Amino acid sequence: MPEEDEWVLDDGVPTTIAPQSHRAHAILAGFKINWMSMCDAETGSKYWQEEEWGDLMAEREIHIPASILRCRAVAREFQFSSVESMDDLRIEQRIFFQENCMEEWRFHFGFVIPNSTNTWQQTIEAAAEDKMLPAALLNGNVVVQTAFYDGDLLVCKSKLRVWYDKA
Repeated sequence: MPEEDEWVLDDGVPTTIAPQSHRAHAILAGFKINWMSMCDAETGSKYWQEEEWGDLMAEREIHIPASILRCRAVAREFQFSSVESMDDLRIEQRIFFQENCMEEWRFHFGFVIPNSTNTWQQTIEAAAEDKMLPAALLNGNVVVQTAFYDGDLLVCKSKLRVWYDKA
């Protein structure tokens, strides 16, 4: 498992972290998110899709319909390509609200074949309805920091800010 100090925040807020080794740099150089989508895990209704991901090290902002917050569970699916093989691809995400970590998620993919394109889906269950914060409060105040690993090797950390748009 990664060391806790790998999650050190910059001025109390999540930050991006570039590859710290030759191997991590090689993986990141050949790793690309082709698209990502989110839908209601129960009905399959798609709420959001983004096809322009570009540089994982660039801080991003995404706009998601606020109505997604009414879903009991959200299925997030993304397609990625990798030039390098990876023995044990996994991601760890920390969800920050007003610079305080409120959730942490861990997802495991496993072996990645070199020069391959793969699709990966995760299901994220919502908090109980009485524990959900309203979109107006969450809007722009949620930052998702995603750490990409090959086993214990930190490849990079990316950061995105979430905006909840009214329908």
